[in-house]
Amino acid sequence: MTAEILCVGTELLLGNIVNTNAAFLSRELAAIGIFTYYQSVVGDNAGRLKESLALSLSRSDIVIITGGLGPTYDDLTKETVAKYFGLDMKMHEESLERLKKIFAPSNRQMTPNNEKQAMMPEDCVVFPNNYGTAPGLAVEGKNKTVIMLPGPPREMEPMYVEEIKPFLLKKQSDKIKILVSKTVHIFGIGESQVEYKLHEFMQNAINPTVAPYAKEGEVELRVTASGSDENECVSLIDPVINKIKSEIGEFIYGIDVKSLQNAVVLKLREKNLKLATAESCTGGLIGKRITEISGCSSVYLGGIISYDNSVKINKLNVRQETLKQYGAVSEQTALEMCKGAAENLNADIGVSTTGIAGPDGGSDEKPVGLVYVGVYYKNKKTGEIIHKAVKLNLARRMHKDEREMIRYAASSNALYEVLKLFIEI
Repeated sequence: MTAEILCVGTELLLGNIVNTNAAFLSRELAAIGIFTYYQSVVGDNAGRLKESLALSLSRSDIVIITGGLGPTYDDLTKETVAKYFGLDMKMHEESLERLKKIFAPSNRQMTPNNEKQAMMPEDCVVFPNNYGTAPGLAVEGKNKTVIMLPGPPREMEPMYVEEIKPFLLKKQSDKIKILVSKTVHIFGIGESQVEYKLHEFMQNAINPTVAPYAKEGEVELRVTASGSDENECVSLIDPVINKIKSEIGEFIYGIDVKSLQNAVVLKLREKNLKLATAESCTGGLIGKRITEISGCSSVYLGGIISYDNSVKINKLNVRQETLKQYGAVSEQTALEMCKGAAENLNADIGVSTTGIAGPDGGSDEKPVGLVYVGVYYKNKKTGEIIHKAVKLNLARRMHKDEREMIRYAASSNALYEVLKLFIEI
């Protein structure tokens, strides 16, 4: 069976709120073998909603509509669907009683327009809303099904799980097919290069499929298989991922690890290692990204933002001679910064950034976008030391937010260099 998601709300079209409903429903539908080929957003306008509904039903078995079930004049979803199917609107007494019970304890007045939420197309299936006032409902006819859900995610998501998912599962055949995906996370190579190296392989992939997604400084490959259960899907996916690894394995930093910072925290936890950061041009961005991950306190000790040279000298043991001879933005300074962070914070690993984020401060010798990332690792068991610095040119002058892009890219490269240690150790 195929489904289409139709989200109603002028606030979505204006960008006042982010449409998270479509993403949630797409994932949930795929998990029970209902494939979604189209998603649409339409404003609070009966005419345009009717047109969108007709188009959706012309190409899908099921249409799931979110939004437009409230008590105000512009909440028109139920009425529009009823007209499409030629159904009269009738009071659903059970829903009306539920509404009265919701209002009673709070001493809030239940105004007549609230009763609108209990008006339903005749012969529809009604789903109670245990998290708000607007019930959900389903209308069936002409071998099609239209399901209407409240717009707020805090109401829509639990209603789907508790009511809609069981309703849909009853419609599925015994030979249900589900979709399972795994995501390959790639850093250090662009989307076009990934596509070039894997073009024939990706183009010929049918089950599983391989789809690239470009992110800020990264590429993801989503490998998706269809099968009767999760084990069958995984058995199809894993050989494809192994093939990808054989072609571009040096650029892969994880499978289903969500982000660079999450991958770093997971790897440090696995190795039982502690990390410290020394940041100049990134101004604490590496530390911010790491501390976004729950449980990072077990592996991340902290960081020093050494924007001024005096902090580099006094807190990170960077020598005055180094700064005088090579400058703050140099390989030598990056090396001393990361070592100083590791030693002063008693960490196994120190990572540093120093560079010119712009838009001012660049020169012919050291242009905007020049960044050095330093990494220091001392194996406390063997005494082995890895101490290196990487030179980067991250300038993107065509972008208005160049400074922030350089800073973010520098932090990503720093996280990636920490991950690369585990290949070299």
